Amino acid sequence: MPEGDTVWLAAHRLHSALADRVLTRSDLRVPRFATADLTGRTVLDVTPRGKHLLTRIEGGLTLHSHLRMDGSWQVYGTGERWRGGPAHQIRAILGNEAYTAVGYRLPVLELLRTADEEQAVGHLGPDLLGPDWDPDTAVANLLADPARPLGEALLDQRNLAGIGNVYKSELAFLARVTPWLPVGELPADTLARLVVTAQRLLDANKSRPERITTGRRGPGQRLYVYGREGRPCPRCGAPVRKADQGDGSRERPTYWCPGCQAGPTA
Repeated sequence: MPEGDTVWLAAHRLHSALADRVLTRSDLRVPRFATADLTGRTVLDVTPRGKHLLTRIEGGLTLHSHLRMDGSWQVYGTGERWRGGPAHQIRAILGNEAYTAVGYRLPVLELLRTADEEQAVGHLGPDLLGPDWDPDTAVANLLADPARPLGEALLDQRNLAGIGNVYKSELAFLARVTPWLPVGELPADTLARLVVTAQRLLDANKSRPERITTGRRGPGQRLYVYGREGRPCPRCGAPVRKADQGDGSRERPTYWCPGCQAGPTA
């Protein structure tokens, strides 16, 4: 699933291609909105909210989309070949004279009134990359259920919006605790630092396609533990382990070092 930094970059690309331009093509390929015609309207902006995308359109309308596991928005210049997937996977097309944005495999796509955006994103906690970011509120949200495992709490977008499975594992490693440690057992200063670090990492990665948490760009060196099962921990040398951990909706692969991360494990 794309994380907050990936969604921010997608929104930036969509905004650059669509904002302040009149739509000359509009095609929403979902039954509920298949007859909606947005041509002739100006796109006002494309704003990320956590892992959600809000495309605001003249006339008080917002096209809300969520990428989840497989969705993507691709931007093409006029006359450029579309390469995002087969035609039957296209769920949305928004075009102007210069660019065409094509949404592939979008599991969430709805047209709503801009005034009703809170119905789609009002449940989210403070956005790590948004103007509403508030680390104190994020910490308070996480501590509202002190018995909940850290990894599950970080993935719950109601606590703070933008963290996905990669950052969950990387942040637990940096905090030297396992993702299964109950949130309430983290020292207060450790949890506060973790939240601040999360925002700094997402902000540092939001404008580049590759995600880096280690500060190193070499192959296999960009992340501390995620995707490195069986390889030596960069801190203590112990083999990195992998197990599934739930997030309240499904099990997700989780990586940690048994040598230098304290706490319960799977």
